[in-house]
Amino acid sequence: MATEPVNVNEFQELARRVLPKMYYDFFAGGAEDEHTLKENVKAFSRISICPRIFIDVSQIDLSTSILGHHISMPVMIAPTSYHKLAHPEGELATAKAAAACKTIMMLSFSSTSTLEEVAASCTAVRFFQLYVMKNREVSAWLVQRAEKSGYKAIVVTVDTPKLGRREADIKNKMIAPQLKNLEGFMSTEVVNDKGSGPEAFANNNFDASFCWKDIDWLKSITKLPILIKGVLTHEDASRAVEVGVDGIVVSNHGARQLDYAPATISVLEEVIFFFILINPFSLGEDPLEYST
Repeated sequence: MATEPVNVNEFQELARRVLPKMYYDFFAGGAEDEHTLKENVKAFSRISICPRIFIDVSQIDLSTSILGHHISMPVMIAPTSYHKLAHPEGELATAKAAAACKTIMMLSFSSTSTLEEVAASCTAVRFFQLYVMKNREVSAWLVQRAEKSGYKAIVVTVDTPKLGRREADIKNKMIAPQLKNLEGFMSTEVVNDKGSGPEAFANNNFDASFCWKDIDWLKSITKLPILIKGVLTHEDASRAVEVGVDGIVVSNHGARQLDYAPATISVLEEVIFFFILINPFSLGEDPLEYST
C-alpha cells in the first residue's frame, strides 16, 4: 500500500494482498451465502450516536472490569484460530498486544501456540476458549492445563455442534495445521478430499451431544469461572443463569456458523439487559459496569 494502514478496512485490504488466498479466505469468510457476515457490518451502520454537549471531556476514562479484572477499555480480544497462518509469532504477538493495551485475550482452542507458550510470553490476563470433545478426557486435560498456566476463565463455545458450511474453505480444500495444544496427544492434521480439513476435524471430534446439563460436569473439573460463548437470545441468557455460569458472550461466531442468524449487535441489548434484569449481581457489585 502507498501509505500505512489507518483503519481496520485498510488492514484487511493489506492482508488480502499479502496472504495466500486459502488463508485469507479462511480468516475473512463466513458460512453459506455469507448473509450474516454482511449483516454483521451493515447492522453497525444503522446505529446512530446522539452526542450530548457541554460535558467536561478533558479527562476520559474508558476502563471497566470483567470478572474482577480491570481493563483499559470495554474491548477484549476474541478467540480466533491459527494466528501463525498470518504472522510468524502467532498468538504470542496477539497476547503481547493485549498486554500492551491492558486488556484481556481469549486464547483459541485452535491456536498455533500452546497454552503454556502464550502464558510465558507476557503478563496479559488470559481466558481459554474450550470446545468440548467427544473424548471428555481431552477437554478435562486442556482445562487443567489452562488452570495450571494461570488462565483466569474458561470460555466454552456452545454454537458449534457441527462446523458451519464455509464454502470458501471447501473450494480451497483448506488444510488445518496441527493444533499445538493437542500436539503429542492426538493428530489434528486432517486432509479431506471432499472439502475443508477444519470441518472434517470438528465433525470427527467435537461433541454434538454437549448441552445444558453438562455444565455441571465442567464445573466439577475446574474452579475457574465459566463463560458460555454463542448466546443470541434472551431465552438462552435466562437458561445460562439457571445453570450457574459466570457470564455469557453474545456471539454469532463471526457469522461462520449458522448463516441468516442475526447480527450480534442487533440482539446485544435484548440479551444483555435481560441477563442483568434476572441476575443483576452475578458479575460483580455493579451490574451496569459489565453492560457498558
